[in-house]
Amino acid sequence: MDAMSDTPPQHTIETARVRRAPRFSVFFLLGAALGVLTALILTFAFDGSDERSPFTTVAYSTGQVFGFLLLFCVPIGLILGGVVAVVLDRTVGRRTREVTISRDRIIEPD
Repeated sequence: MDAMSDTPPQHTIETARVRRAPRFSVFFLLGAALGVLTALILTFAFDGSDERSPFTTVAYSTGQVFGFLLLFCVPIGLILGGVVAVVLDRTVGRRTREVTISRDRIIEPD
């Protein structure tokens, strides 16, 4: 007698709730990219690199100004991307649907 015939497969039908969720990493990446783009635009929109700073009496290069702006713009972009992802998750998360799941459980002997 075959060992598989001793334990017939168990067939169950269940229901589950399914909802679509946004990928948070994509929104964080887009927010960071938006921060870099904003820093780049601000760097060249206000060209003050040839003037000395009134506070430190040092003239900063364009690359240094871009770096300073990155320190502020990228975290702000990350936060904005996260907020957009959470808002979308809350609005899209309300729309769930029920699906039927058919599951077969086969137990194999050792």
